[in-house]
Amino acid sequence: MILNAFELQGRVAVVTGCDTGLGQGMAVGLAEAGCDIVGINIVEPVETIERVTALGRRFLSLTADLSKTDVIPGLLERAVAECGNIDILVNNAGIIRREDAIEFSEKNWDDVMNLNIKSVFFMSQAVAKQFIKQGTGGKIINIASMLSYQGGIRVPSYTASKSAVMGVTRLLANEWAQHGINVNAIAPGYMATNNTQQLRADEERSAAILERIPAGRWGLPEDLKGPVVFLASSASDYINGYTVAVDGGWLAR
Repeated sequence: MILNAFELQGRVAVVTGCDTGLGQGMAVGLAEAGCDIVGINIVEPVETIERVTALGRRFLSLTADLSKTDVIPGLLERAVAECGNIDILVNNAGIIRREDAIEFSEKNWDDVMNLNIKSVFFMSQAVAKQFIKQGTGGKIINIASMLSYQGGIRVPSYTASKSAVMGVTRLLANEWAQHGINVNAIAPGYMATNNTQQLRADEERSAAILERIPAGRWGLPEDLKGPVVFLASSASDYINGYTVAVDGGWLAR
């Protein structure tokens, strides 16, 4: 039965940046499909832990600043030691800095690039080595953005990083498909999260955004549950290097 292909019972998913918002929604969605979760966050994700464990799934909480890539090997060693294996990686951790390009600082550039793309690459590399060692393949899901397709305004490093996420997703898919590793990405549209709080608070800007979204609403973390479970499951085994836009139709306008 095709629905069996979407089941993730007994799988272990590493989800970065899952304390709130989209990361929390995806972690809970994966747990609902049967996954145990290894959450890597800069703070303890109390609410996410409660929601995952309430489903009867295990949640291993690891605390780290992923903008420093030297922490990655130790985190994955702990995950494997505690959970036995890793089957899925969701690279969700990210930040945004807003400033006019003419004044954009080097610190704002480096802070965003280090977390949004450098850590994504090296986390993927480390997990892919574990997948190859296990010999069972695996799923890597990167989180892109509408600004993987568009330029945006006042977010130069965020745009650069998310454009890079889409490109690196393709590159890794090309190299690692031979090992049974699927690398894909999700590009969320305008979502009601902490990152868009400023935009939603600006009535004029918010109205302009909503006018362009055919669905007529801001997206919610729950809207990513289906796509992330699909890309994490065997239902997507022949999909590789693709970025799925979950945007309420934004890109179609």
